[in-house]
Amino acid sequence: MKEIAVIGVGYVGLVTGACFADLGNRVVALDIDAERVAGLRRGQLPIYEPGLEEVVRRNVVAGRLIFTTDYAEALRQAEFVFIAVGTPAGVDGEADLQHVRSVAESIARAMTQPIVIVNKSTVPVGTGDWLADIVRSHQPKPIPFSVVSCPEFLREGSAIADFMTPFRTVLGSLDREAAARVAQVHLPLRAPILITDLRTAEMIKYASNAFLATKISFINEIANICEALGADIKEVASGMGYDPRIGSAFLDAGLGYGGSCFPKDVAALAYMAGEKGRHPQLLQAVIEINNDRRRQLIDRLREMVGGLAGKTVGLMGLSFKPNTDDLREAPALEIAGRLMDEGARVRAYDPVAMPRAAELLPQVEMAATAYDLAEGADALMVCTEWNEFKQLDLAKVRDSMRQPILVDGRNIYDPVEMVRLGFHYQGVGRGFGPDGKPIAHLAPATPRAAL
Repeated sequence: MKEIAVIGVGYVGLVTGACFADLGNRVVALDIDAERVAGLRRGQLPIYEPGLEEVVRRNVVAGRLIFTTDYAEALRQAEFVFIAVGTPAGVDGEADLQHVRSVAESIARAMTQPIVIVNKSTVPVGTGDWLADIVRSHQPKPIPFSVVSCPEFLREGSAIADFMTPFRTVLGSLDREAAARVAQVHLPLRAPILITDLRTAEMIKYASNAFLATKISFINEIANICEALGADIKEVASGMGYDPRIGSAFLDAGLGYGGSCFPKDVAALAYMAGEKGRHPQLLQAVIEINNDRRRQLIDRLREMVGGLAGKTVGLMGLSFKPNTDDLREAPALEIAGRLMDEGARVRAYDPVAMPRAAELLPQVEMAATAYDLAEGADALMVCTEWNEFKQLDLAKVRDSMRQPILVDGRNIYDPVEMVRLGFHYQGVGRGFGPDGKPIAHLAPATPRAAL
């Protein structure tokens, strides 16, 4: 059993602390938000993540997981302290490290014995060295410590499984012995462990997220071309995915990426490159394509309903992806704002995210069910691919709408079936017009050899 402190009980910190406790360690999880800590002590989780509530409850009852606001209590017996606080994007895309700085200063003042500081927050390359300098300069008296970078690769909606069965564990440090000690903590996960230097470990996180975001923007670019040429992006992506050099993951055309990681990490990497005199052309294109995706779907919706002013539009889903209530950089929020700017009346329904959304979108009417959402609507737009939406009685949905117009921003429905049901349907890159018929009237692309 290891003595572990986790600083920050958001998505990453709470999952990390709960899972380490479930592996048999004693974990003290700290957050400066007293209300959040009090709620956790009562069994109330601040986030929705499948399976997390059960893991937290089990380990609290077993005495392996403790919540506190007191750094002295958190570090009293700690061998390892994991930093898992937010690093939001700044004005120019740079990562804001104010929370990391505050944690480093607090650790320095509270530590009473040698510890290994493990940074799980996504931070700019070079932050590990900076963090060590902060701790060293704020210690009341010198106490040995080491800094290890251990970037997280958790996906919201499957975070427990991702922690317990990771593809790899990346550790970076200038102190190989400290990295080896952190590796021992991760050995029960039985995953490959890569030990490298601090800066390389930090870069692996950014490069990984930027590559996945690039795949999403790439397939959306191909979807745009499919729409123009009458091809079906679903079949194109399927055919591409069979090639093991490409793979099928992250080849779903739609509204683009959102959430707490991809938008800010791609922007931060581009910012770091620019600061060093590099020109991140590909990263800039990834960002631009992603931003354009939502605008293009709204343009299509406007055409289908004949102008948005005075029209009632229902948004199916609000969270940036299914199985989470996270609304950070969720496409639905931007879409709602743009629709309202054009005079539309916006309703929304999401299985879990509506309490959070109501605070962010007070002008949006929250529907009790997906069927209530459709009642009297001029159009619906799928923004999140919740399984619930795939099981709806679509004939009932159609009959309750003022106009049976549906823009499928996640391609969860079959265009031919939707048209058979009487919808004016538009997916993303499906090669079908609003009438549901293949776009066959377009002239074929001219072969280059004929030019």
